[in-house]
Amino acid sequence: MNTRAPESEALLTPAEVASMFRVDPKTVTRWAKAGKLSSIRTLGGHRRYRESEVRELLSGMLPQQRQGDSD
Repeated sequence: MNTRAPESEALLTPAEVASMFRVDPKTVTRWAKAGKLSSIRTLGGHRRYRESEVRELLSGMLPQQRQGDSD
C-alpha cells in the first residue's frame, strides 16, 4: 500500500512560483514560512509547492491586483 501523496499532482519550484506572481523566489520562501503557502520538502531539503494551491492563491489575488492597478 502506498502512503505517499498522490504523485500525479504537479509540484513547483520556488522560482516557478515566483515567476507566476512576479516576485523574487525569496518572497515565496517567506510566504511559506509565514503560513500563506504550504510547502513540501524534497529529500534534499528543497521546498516544492503544489501547483493547485498556487493557482488557487494566484486566482484569488488577481482581482485585488487589478483593482490596485486601476487607481
